[in-house]
Amino acid sequence: MRDGGSGTGPVGEGAWWTDPALLVHGDFERVRALLEAVPGVRARSVAAVYRASAHLHRGATPVVRRHVLALDAARYGDRELAARISAVPVDGGNHARWAVEWATAGRVDCRFRYALSGWTVPSVATAVVDGRTVAVAPTWRGGDGRALRVWDVATGELVGEPLTGHDATVRTVATGILNGRPVAVTGGEDGTARVWDLTGRQQIGEPLTGHDGWVLDVSTVVVEGRLVAVTGGSDGTARVWDLGTGRQIGEPLARHDFWVQSVATVVVDGRPVAVTGSGATVRVWDLDTGKQRCAPLTGHAEQLLAVATAVVDGRPLAVTGGDYDATMRVWDLGTGKPVGDPLTGHSHRVSAVVTTVWGGRPVAVTGGGDNTARVWDLSTGEQVGDPLTGHTDQVGCLAVAEVDGAPVVVTAAEAAGIDHTVRVWDLTERRHIVEPPAGHGDSVVAVATADVGGRSVAVTGSADGTARVWDLATGETVGALLAAHTREVLHVAAGTVDGRPVAVTGSYDHAVRVWDVATGAPVGEPLGNPDGLMLARAMGTVDGRLVAVASDGYRRTKRIQIWDLATGESVGRFSRGYADKVTAVAVGMLDGRPVGVTGSDDRTVRVWDATTGRQIGEPLTGITCPVRALATGVVEGRTIVVVGSDDRTARMADLGTGRQIGEPLRGHTDGVCTVALGTVDGRPVTVTGSWDATVRVWDAVTGEQIGEELVFPAMVNAVVMAPDGRLAVGFGTELAVLTFR
Repeated sequence: MRDGGSGTGPVGEGAWWTDPALLVHGDFERVRALLEAVPGVRARSVAAVYRASAHLHRGATPVVRRHVLALDAARYGDRELAARISAVPVDGGNHARWAVEWATAGRVDCRFRYALSGWTVPSVATAVVDGRTVAVAPTWRGGDGRALRVWDVATGELVGEPLTGHDATVRTVATGILNGRPVAVTGGEDGTARVWDLTGRQQIGEPLTGHDGWVLDVSTVVVEGRLVAVTGGSDGTARVWDLGTGRQIGEPLARHDFWVQSVATVVVDGRPVAVTGSGATVRVWDLDTGKQRCAPLTGHAEQLLAVATAVVDGRPLAVTGGDYDATMRVWDLGTGKPVGDPLTGHSHRVSAVVTTVWGGRPVAVTGGGDNTARVWDLSTGEQVGDPLTGHTDQVGCLAVAEVDGAPVVVTAAEAAGIDHTVRVWDLTERRHIVEPPAGHGDSVVAVATADVGGRSVAVTGSADGTARVWDLATGETVGALLAAHTREVLHVAAGTVDGRPVAVTGSYDHAVRVWDVATGAPVGEPLGNPDGLMLARAMGTVDGRLVAVASDGYRRTKRIQIWDLATGESVGRFSRGYADKVTAVAVGMLDGRPVGVTGSDDRTVRVWDATTGRQIGEPLTGITCPVRALATGVVEGRTIVVVGSDDRTARMADLGTGRQIGEPLRGHTDGVCTVALGTVDGRPVTVTGSWDATVRVWDAVTGEQIGEELVFPAMVNAVVMAPDGRLAVGFGTELAVLTFR
């Protein structure tokens, strides 16, 4: 089969691998294998689109697969392919069709191979079993974390049945060779370590007991021909085990002040040593004598989270990752002194470190709280290439291996997080055909729409501290970056002041800022109050004046403030009636008067006269969990509010009567954190977005869901409908714009 062109031109219509119907309806394994075998940059780009969210569309219905593939094609900058995928008929064409117009792509990466979805993994290791490279990991699903599973790294297929035996959650795993056979060593919350034959798939011997608490980390090393494991525990000790006999060697390594949550092993001056991390201190132990080799290694600001070892230019080194200082540090284990300056690049904690040799040079791979993995040349201290991006939560564990002669990295997100995927990456560079549009550098958490000179725009707010304005038709940015905030931009709203479109942003930096949407220039001074902590949440009109409604809902005072955007003055407030903090605010019109609507952690929704500040009627109750999102609008002549809640539902209520309309909108599998009202194909609709990474569209009159859910590669934090019917969705770090056809 031939590539459809030089690799830099448009899609070759005769290339079988760009047939959108094949991508949507073809057998997943066959299509993936064929795509990976086709040479050329253009083919690799299509293959990258196909694999980008394979964990979502692999076993999905054609409707879901069509949407996910169109979305990823747009994220990779191929809007033409996205449009052709969106046009593929499925099930006779009876399903509602949302076509993806464009999407940003701050976190797509062609080095990504595939993801295993639905698993929470606290630790991962690799081994070679029967000639194939496998990943071995404790897995949590449904609250049970006692199973150890094995995957083929090349294909992503599970190998055999889970290995079980621990009586509580498994926290850590390492691998080694025992009597010529590959084994895994696990540590768990039951206080034991266990050894598993990966070929025979059974436990070897009795559990290794001795820790008075959880076993948090494990490492293996060969000492005088025998395989030895070093375990670190919550009892503040490290222990050394002969895996051949199942017996502890010597006394515990016990001079730690805190939990021993990181251990590594290496040979120094011909002698095996263990390196342990506890609190902010690294200790180096001679495994023959059980004594410390040197004074503790200190330098991290507070807690260190990970330890690994390597040999660079004949020198044994320890590589450590820190929590609050977000640095990686390198130590000479022969001298006990640091090597060079701390390595910086992650914007949050360094949660995991592994070392390997790549291209003949020693490298460290780090996982961070900024949701990335990074590769570092240990000889120079320089970062190698771009970060590996795609996880939607901090990267908490890593392993390295070789597949088909090429180095790969296995990553998993923080065990307590929301990204339940294990991902496999090529370390070698892969480039896609075009440069996709850049998105925000952190999560998109808010979106609003406005009109600028007759064109619809979206204003996005992000945890990266900025807001951006996007042309909804083209995907191009409008004006300058809105970048005066010093912390996360949590809320945005848009409207018109003195004939010009403006956006209002609220941030954790305590400032409410007003911006000219067309230029990105600030309008006036920031709005604020002496106590700070004001978050702009909504905009509306009160007595003919455009106002911003802000709250300090993250404090117990629970105050709502109203600001005149033309003058920058406070024109009112309402602050009584709450049993807990305010979590959502919306504005609307009820019986010809402006009202504010607030939702709270006390599971109520209240309506306020925006002019007098008095509560109207009784609170809307019956919500079983804290309120997370509100939207108001007029449906069939009555003003309604849509309420999104942690109970995984959305509810519609009549603001005039205070009564719920129909049954709750059910279907999401996690909290509904964002809602919107709009019109699609002439009928009013409610849109709900959830932490389950889906968007659902509902008939606002009947409460029936329209079509299947829209699946996204990351958690959905923001949705809004433009007056022209376009749907803008903020998911992970990205923004996507969809049109109903």
